[in-house]
Amino acid sequence: MLPDEILEVVAGPARYIGGEVNAVVKDPADVEMTFALCYPDVYEVGMSHLGSQILYHVINSRPEVQCERVYHPWIDAAALMREQGVPLGGLETGRPLHDFDIVGITLQYELTYTTILSLLELGGITLHAQQRRPSEPIVIGGGPCAYNPEPLADFFDAFVIGEGEEVVGEIIDLYLQQPARFRDAVARTDEERENFLRQLAQIKGVYVPGLYEVERTEEGLLCPRPASAEVPRTIRRRIVRDFENVPFPTTPVVPWVETVHDRAQLEIARGCTRGCRFCQAGIIYRPVREKSVATLRAQARQIIANSGFDEIALASLNCPDYSKIEELIDGLHADLGGQRVSVSLPSLRTDTFSVSLAEKIQQVRKSGLTLAPETASERLRDVINKNVSNQDLLAAVTAAFAAGWETIKLYFMIGLPGETDEDVVAIADLVQQVVEIGRQKLGRRRRHLQVNVSVACLIPKPHTPFQWRQQMPLEELRRRQQLLRSQLTSRHVSLSCHGTEGTMVETVLSRGDRSLGAIIEHVYRSGAMLEAWREHFSFDNWAQAFVTEGRDLLAEAGRPWHSSSPLPWEHIDIGVSVDFLRREAARAEEATATEDCRTGACQRCGLNDFMAPCPMIAGEGAATAAAQTARTEEYA
Repeated sequence: MLPDEILEVVAGPARYIGGEVNAVVKDPADVEMTFALCYPDVYEVGMSHLGSQILYHVINSRPEVQCERVYHPWIDAAALMREQGVPLGGLETGRPLHDFDIVGITLQYELTYTTILSLLELGGITLHAQQRRPSEPIVIGGGPCAYNPEPLADFFDAFVIGEGEEVVGEIIDLYLQQPARFRDAVARTDEERENFLRQLAQIKGVYVPGLYEVERTEEGLLCPRPASAEVPRTIRRRIVRDFENVPFPTTPVVPWVETVHDRAQLEIARGCTRGCRFCQAGIIYRPVREKSVATLRAQARQIIANSGFDEIALASLNCPDYSKIEELIDGLHADLGGQRVSVSLPSLRTDTFSVSLAEKIQQVRKSGLTLAPETASERLRDVINKNVSNQDLLAAVTAAFAAGWETIKLYFMIGLPGETDEDVVAIADLVQQVVEIGRQKLGRRRRHLQVNVSVACLIPKPHTPFQWRQQMPLEELRRRQQLLRSQLTSRHVSLSCHGTEGTMVETVLSRGDRSLGAIIEHVYRSGAMLEAWREHFSFDNWAQAFVTEGRDLLAEAGRPWHSSSPLPWEHIDIGVSVDFLRREAARAEEATATEDCRTGACQRCGLNDFMAPCPMIAGEGAATAAAQTARTEEYA
C-alpha cells in the first residue's frame, strides 16, 4: 500500500493498493503475532506463485496470526519510496516490513538475490543478520534456492529446508511460546534474540547459519560446520506426509490486474519418479504423493465458486503421471464445463501425452499446450536420463494438431554433457518435423500454425548428479544459440533463448558458498534489483563485483568440483544420498562416451565436455590437455 501521491504517478498502481477479493485482514486487537510473506518480484509474478498462496492460507488459518503479502515494487515506485522515505509494507494493512514479527521470503530463483536485499532495505530491515537490532523481525528464507542457502547466509536469520506447510506452524508456535518480554520487540535484548534462534535451530528442517562456522576446503570452498555441540550437524528436509489432507487455498486472493499465470491452480501431486539428471525439482520434491480425485474435484469446485476464474490449471511436476489423470479431467469437465471453465496442463513430458488426453483437455476451450522433449538427440537423452524418443514427441504433436491445437510450445536445453553441433542442429530438424505435421493436420487452418521454441541452458544444480560439473563457456553457449537460430527459418517458428550471461551468474550463485554474500551486496549497491527481468539484468555489474573481490566470474562458472570434495550444501540432507548422485553422474559420463572417445579420435570433449583430460578416456590413451585444446581450436 502506497500513499496517493506515489500511486498517482507510478505505472500499474493497482499493484500496490491491496483490498482484493479474498484478501485476509484481521483486527490488530485480535492477533498476537504478525507474519510478512514476501516474494522478491513484482505483484504480477508473486501473485502467480502457488507456494505463496498455500502458505498465506495456512498462516491465516490461525486466528491469532495476521499474514500479509509483500511484493517488490517496480523500478519507478521503488525510487520514489526511497526518495520520500516511504517504507515497503504489507498489502493487507500497509504495516511497514520492519514492524512484523517474522518476515518470510521465497527463494525461487537466483537472479532475485539482489531484489531480496532491496526488499529488506526498502522495508527498513538491517541487511546483515548479525547486525540486526533485537527489535527487528526474524528473517527466514525458504523455497528451492534454500537447498543451497550459503550465498544468502549473511542476510537471513534462518532458512526452512523443505515443504513449509507444517514447519511454519511450528515456527509460529515457538514464537508464541516465548515470554511476553521477547514478543514485545521494543523490550527484547540481544541475548533473548539469540536464544530464540538457538531454539529455532532445534526444529527439524530449520537452518540458522549464524550458529555455524565455515571451513575452507582444499578446493577453496567455504563449508559450514556447527559452532557448538547443540547445533545439528545436518539439516533434514521437511516433507508433508499426509498430502491428501494438507491445507490448500480454496478461497484464493483474486488479483486486480492480469498476472503471469492468470488462472486458478489446483495442485494434484508432488514429486516425480522420472529421475532426469539435470532436474533439481525431481530430487527435492520426492517422494511422489497424490491427492484423490474426490478431494481434487471438491477443491476445484470451491476454488471456482470463490474466485470466478474461467480456467483451472493442474499443477505438478508432470501432470499426466498422476495415476487417474483422465478420470480427474472427466470429473472436472463434468463439474465445471457448464460454467465454461477450461482445464489446462503445464509443461508435459512427450511420452505421457496421448490422443485421448488431448481430446479431453480441449472439451471446453483449447488452453496452452507445452511439451518438454529437452533434446532432439537420443544419445543425449540417455545422458540426462530422459527416457523418451523423438517418435513420442511426433506422436504427441500429431494427436494435438489432430485435436485442433494450432499453437504448441516446445522446451529444449543446450549445453548438455557430450553435446555436439549435430545435436544442436537436430533440434531444428525435429522442430521442422513438428511444423510439417502441423501443416498436414491443420489443412486450411495451417496459416494459424505456430510452434514456439524455448531453449534454456543447462545449469548444474546442487543435489543433482550434475552438481560437480562446470558450466559450458559463455562464448560457446552463444555460438550454439546462433547455430540454432540459423537453422530455424520457418515463418511458423518463434525461437526464444535463455540469456547466456544470466546463465553464468545463475551457475555461480547456485553452486556458491558464503563468500558470495559480499559480491551479491556489491552488485545490489551498484543499483541492481528486479534482475529476473532481462532489461534490468547487468552482466557487467556482476563481472565487476567479482573483479573487486579478486575473483573471476566466468572462471568460477567454468570450474568443476571433484566428486569426493566437500561442497557448501552438504550439510543439507535432502533424503537422497551423495553416493546415489555420484553413481548417476558416472552413468551420465558413460553415456557421453563414443568409440572415438576410446580411440582418442573424438573432438567433442575439448569443446563440449570441456573437461581436460576427458574423464571418459582417462587412462585409456587419452590425449593430453594441450592436444585437446588444439583439436578444439581446429574444430571451432
